[in-house]
Amino acid sequence: MGFSHLEKYEKDFKPVSKSTNHRAFYNGLYEDMLMMSTTITGNTVVTRRYALRIKTLSLYFLLMVTVPALHLHAEQDTLKKARERMVKNDLKGRDITDKKVLSVMGKVKRHLFVDKGLQNVAYNDYPLSIEEGQTISQPYIVALMTQHLNLKPNDKVLEIGTGSGYQAAVLAELVDQVYSVEINKKLAEKSSLKLRELGYHNVNVKQGDGYLGWPEYSPFDAVIVTCAAKHIPPPLTKQLKEGGRLIMPVGSTFLYQTLTLITKVKGELKVEHISGVRFVPMVGEAEK
Repeated sequence: MGFSHLEKYEKDFKPVSKSTNHRAFYNGLYEDMLMMSTTITGNTVVTRRYALRIKTLSLYFLLMVTVPALHLHAEQDTLKKARERMVKNDLKGRDITDKKVLSVMGKVKRHLFVDKGLQNVAYNDYPLSIEEGQTISQPYIVALMTQHLNLKPNDKVLEIGTGSGYQAAVLAELVDQVYSVEINKKLAEKSSLKLRELGYHNVNVKQGDGYLGWPEYSPFDAVIVTCAAKHIPPPLTKQLKEGGRLIMPVGSTFLYQTLTLITKVKGELKVEHISGVRFVPMVGEAEK
């Protein structure tokens, strides 16, 4: 190839990426490599002979950066659409009417709280397995329990059973402070780290027996229990503020339970049964 043809090729060459950052990367890489080859050979003629090869190599590096980025973008777009469908069909399509809850459920990325192998089904309306034999509740149940707590921005909420951290993240989008207790040390550490990585600095996680609550930070405006017990733990109702609400599954820990809402009114507990559910059992003191 003569120099005139090569110069024409260089003049007409256009990077394949529309991204300004990728174009800058490509052009910068090309110029750096061209300068380096000139320095090494000390001969402009030799440099021009290698210009096309250098440009081809720099294009190869550009593709190495661009293709994975495009794949990631497509994957994120697919998950976003799945999350939107979940809100529309499984939440709005049923009895979730609280606009704040719907907004948060459409914002919190459930797929980040499950294993990579399950991310493609993260927005299907059913529970998913996580580590230590535990589960992450189906989106509808998370939204339903959250809606019944009737949360306000300045509320302080106690969660029993951190698990993956997903429910805590939903709560953290709605209130100022979330205190979450997880009896499993590995899950407590992992969920705490995940929540911090995602910027949920208003969530405090500790490893301990949820049956006992977290008295140091009581009273709480609301308490949410994401594991089943045969009865409502007295320490939790004691730590509930006057007018506060507690929601949890109550009943047989091996079969089905009843999602139960407790409201403290003048020191008395007003009980409301919501629906049948199935949760993993509360362990520790609750088993005695």
